[in-house]
Amino acid sequence: MASGIPGLVGTEHIGFTVPDLDQAQAFFVDVIGCEYVYSLGPFVREGDWMLDHMNVSPRTVMRELRFFRCRTGPNFEIFQYEPAAPDAAAAPPLNSDVGGHHLAFYVDDLDEAVAYLREKGVRVLGEPTASSSHSSGQRWIYFLTPWGMQLELVSYPNGKAYESDADILLWHPARPTL
Repeated sequence: MASGIPGLVGTEHIGFTVPDLDQAQAFFVDVIGCEYVYSLGPFVREGDWMLDHMNVSPRTVMRELRFFRCRTGPNFEIFQYEPAAPDAAAAPPLNSDVGGHHLAFYVDDLDEAVAYLREKGVRVLGEPTASSSHSSGQRWIYFLTPWGMQLELVSYPNGKAYESDADILLWHPARPTL
């Protein structure tokens, strides 16, 4: 008997809040290479709908949300709330914060991708790091969006060490059906 959510197929989208939708769209389309698909909003709800359905302050207005497709990975949904909820944090969480996160993009050639980001004026954190142990064969580097959200580039064109004797392989955007 399978465990987990009945009918689970996979990740459909990842959603996150940004301070400026136009700035975020320009970054994800012009720098990352995602495609804009559509937008919805504004969403203004009476009563406690926003609290009950979105876990945000009841008077918060979702100005707009926009959907993007980024090649073979999950879709992105970005939100801008206006006004910001009274208890909303102004800065993105750090990886070390509870709820901290990052999005990782797989690239075929890490060095070429890092050079491209630097050419575009993107803040790249340090130099590429080679992973070890089960992740040997992988290299990665973090970078920041204009609003400070952490993103990552990762590459392992010849696979990772764990794959040689694994019964289950991690999903790979370059081989999405395996």
